[in-house]
This record gives sequence, structure tokens and C-alpha cells, in this order.
Amino acid sequence: MLGLVNRTLLALAGLLLLAAAGSVLTASRPLGGRHAPLLTAEARQRYWHAEGGWWWAVLAGLALCVLLALWWLAAQLRRPRLAALAVDTGDGAFAVLRGRALEEAVAAEAGALDGVADCRVALRGRRDAPRLRVALELEPHAVPADALAALAGPVLTHARTSAALPELPAEARLKVTSHPARRVT
Repeated sequence: MLGLVNRTLLALAGLLLLAAAGSVLTASRPLGGRHAPLLTAEARQRYWHAEGGWWWAVLAGLALCVLLALWWLAAQLRRPRLAALAVDTGDGAFAVLRGRALEEAVAAEAGALDGVADCRVALRGRRDAPRLRVALELEPHAVPADALAALAGPVLTHARTSAALPELPAEARLKVTSHPARRVT
């Protein structure tokens, strides 16, 4: 979702800059020269009077643009992945487990399962409540129930015990790799 918003905003910014460049290159109105006003006296008299409510719509549109820009900025600053986990070492101290290391370990173990062609793992959530998002790409001959049971059983149990977590919720998404149809002769 955020990637789509980023591409859309980038395309709009590009179109706006292209229009501004075209306007500057052709020196058309409203850039009629250094001393020419942006709005003529007639245009100011016709459009900028206090009657009518159209300018409230303009202000509401600008306020909406500002709110959307602030939402977009907040979404850019938010970190989607969990960087590290604090692991209790048992002696009253804590060790730091990098999130990427846990992701790579789970991906390697799940990728070695029978029938799994590829595996991608993302650690999300908060430090006190992490969760995994696992995307398994299955081979055409694989049984999805078996792959899911193997992931939920030994793989996630091993990840839970190695990170000293009482629970580690996981969301698994399964996809079958595309393969060419067999020819019958």
C-alpha cells in the first residue's frame, strides 16, 4: 500500500515539475514578466470578494492536502520491521538479537522444508510483542497442509526457544510457484 502511495505521489510531483518547467520555458501567463501581477485587478475584483463560499472549499482542499502530506511523512518515518529483540540470558542481563538474524534463521530453516521453493520472513511488531510474517513459495508437488504444519511445529518452536520468547505469533502466506504445463505426446 505504501509503495503505491509513494509511486503516485512521485508521479504527481513529476507532472507538477514538468508543467512548471513548460510554463517557465514558454514564458506564458502567469509568468508575464517581472512587473506583471499574478492576478490582474479585474480578476481580483471578480474572484476574491467575500461573498460566496467557494473559498471555504479551497481552504478545505488545502487543509486536506496538508493532512495527507503529514500522514505520508509519518508513514515514511515509521519502521515497518523490528530491528532488535532483547533476549533474557538468565543471569539478570539481556542480550540483543538482531531482527534480521532471526528472520534469516527462520527463512533458512523454513526454506529447507520439503516442498518449499522459497521463503521470505519479516519480523514485525514491538519489542515486547514481536510477530513474524512468513511468505512460503511452494513447489507444485508440495502439500500446503504439510508445509504449514512443519512451519508451525519445529521451525517456529525453534525460533521461539532460541529467542527466549513465551509466544511468537506468525502469519503465513502460501503461494505455489508457476510451472510450465507438461506436454502430452
